[in-house]
Amino acid sequence: MTGLSVASVHVYPVKGLRGLSPAQARLWPWGLEADRRWMITDPQGRFITQRTCRDMALINAVPTQEGLELGKANMPPCSVRFPDTNAPVRSVTVWKDTVQARDAGEDAANWLTEVLAQPCRLVWMDTPQHARLRHLDQADVPVSFADGYPLLVATTASLADLNARLPVGQAVPMARFRPNIVVQGATPWAEDSWLRIRVGAAILRILAPCSRCVVTTIDQTTAEIPNPKEPLATLAAFHRTPKGVMFAQNARVEQPGTIEVGAPVTVLDCGPSNLQAEA
Repeated sequence: MTGLSVASVHVYPVKGLRGLSPAQARLWPWGLEADRRWMITDPQGRFITQRTCRDMALINAVPTQEGLELGKANMPPCSVRFPDTNAPVRSVTVWKDTVQARDAGEDAANWLTEVLAQPCRLVWMDTPQHARLRHLDQADVPVSFADGYPLLVATTASLADLNARLPVGQAVPMARFRPNIVVQGATPWAEDSWLRIRVGAAILRILAPCSRCVVTTIDQTTAEIPNPKEPLATLAAFHRTPKGVMFAQNARVEQPGTIEVGAPVTVLDCGPSNLQAEA
């Protein structure tokens, strides 16, 4: 397959908050630089996302040399410093995983508690290479605070095909699916058969389709839900398995490198659709 390239790159500095679209980003074994190294939890350490708090979509999170800048319209910003080695270490949960992370302090917690109208803490994963190892593809793979895999890969062609099937006037942008790397030039759903791809100098191994949830119904610019059924209902009609409604592919990093917009993408190995393996 030829003519493939990177259409966009996306990082989400704080899990569940607005993402950024840099022209390039360094790719590490645990994912893109600055991607989901911070996470919001409740006081018991359970992770909070847009699944239960869709106003998270309204908060900007921008990495700085000192840490992070949080912002929301009509609110004073909150500057957060990287927690130092004296900061409390907390046990936090991401689905079934328990992770050790450093607490980011009272100012960040109070700011988020006010903005989201529920008790919140902010934590930082200072050692992603050790903090969370998941057994993926017969190996222990470091993962950030992402749901389960280091990376999510989507294609513009599959989104275009989905949008062509949606009711008139209800097309959705790629932001609804919160991918890390978006590839252009493929045929619709070609990514379901990819096994290994080269992206610039990096090599990724595709592991499993991504099961989608209610976050795909949330407008990422307003936090509103225009249609609580879409795009999930349409996607379920033709692209699902017993494990869920699928869009985009989870991946791990086989060879780190720098990912940049416009970089060539080469399919190194492919096979049958992995949706069949999920059936």
